[in-house]
Amino acid sequence: MQGKPIAGRGGLFIREHEADVLFFENEARRSGYRLVAGIDEAGRGPLAGPVVAAAVVLPEGCRIRNLTDSKQLTPSEREVLFKEIQRQAVCLAVGISDSTVIDRINILEATRRAMEDAVFHLNPGPDYLLIDAVKIRSTIPQLGIVKGDVRSQSISAASVIAKVTRDRIMDEYHETYPVYNFRRHKGYGTPEHLMKIRIFGPSPIHRKTFRRVREYCADFRR
Repeated sequence: MQGKPIAGRGGLFIREHEADVLFFENEARRSGYRLVAGIDEAGRGPLAGPVVAAAVVLPEGCRIRNLTDSKQLTPSEREVLFKEIQRQAVCLAVGISDSTVIDRINILEATRRAMEDAVFHLNPGPDYLLIDAVKIRSTIPQLGIVKGDVRSQSISAASVIAKVTRDRIMDEYHETYPVYNFRRHKGYGTPEHLMKIRIFGPSPIHRKTFRRVREYCADFRR
């Protein structure tokens, strides 16, 4: 059954403060859509490492206890939820844009590309997308939701998958570049991280187009 728009033309951003975290999923299914994917990213702000996006389709009516925006969860809580989402999901996928892509096309476009890659690799493919306040290039109908990572369970699930995946990548980079202590700060601009950049200069995974990295790169070259 072909679905119909659920929030005006073109999947416009909407700001309803619905309490039910399945509100948007249920509205999409009432409109005829069946495979509703939530999409979110982790890692737009850090000075190093990739931006990671995830897309998750959960079964109709599925409720995962304690699931919310990954930033509101502890690392151990995220790990537990990561496994539960994997267990319950109809399908999920991730997309990754590394620091070279970010420097070449900018962080917003790199984020979109990671999201688009995640959606592309979903199997079965979704017929509706719920996205945390971003629009992507896709023929699939989509809805951008302000604060979607706390208002849609599917987006919350994607948030957790993206965050845990990225944290694991940064832990691996810590083994390659231990002087930066990526395991502790995951590439974010903490005072410790900024000090390490100033002392050692940027690593190959630093985002050299980001202002605070550029500033310290200049200091290092002098």
